[in-house]
Amino acid sequence: MDTLSYKTLTPNAQNVEHKWVVIDATDQVLGRLCATIALILRGKNKPSYSPNIECGDNVIVINADKVKLTGNKWTDREYLSYTGYPGGQRVSTPEIMMKKSFNKHIKPGYHPLFIKVVKGMLPKNRLGRRIIENMHVYNGPNHPHEAQNPEVIDINKIK
Repeated sequence: MDTLSYKTLTPNAQNVEHKWVVIDATDQVLGRLCATIALILRGKNKPSYSPNIECGDNVIVINADKVKLTGNKWTDREYLSYTGYPGGQRVSTPEIMMKKSFNKHIKPGYHPLFIKVVKGMLPKNRLGRRIIENMHVYNGPNHPHEAQNPEVIDINKIK
């Protein structure tokens, strides 16, 4: 066997296959769920992972309104944001962000709480900003992505 002829195949943007995955968030803990979502979005669960390529899958999260937080984190945890103006620091809790997700003026598939949590687990660069657009979160059990033939996966079996 000639081991010198083996080539290490590095994935590039042309030969990466992006699948669509559906995850049910019913009775899941928010942080643990989002850590797995970030893993799938990044593509680290695939054998052909490369850190500089967008090689992850598109993730659809359904039943996001049934997610859990342990302890008193619904009211005690605080997320800070800044408007850019003097005195423009804003504080919001997960409870407030969950209520914002039911606002009819927010774009479908955009969930402020999940975006905030998952974005913190992705790289802080152009690649991370592109990857977060592959996540679609819906409060109910319905989603408009049936044409992509998404694959339903059990979140508890992914490590």
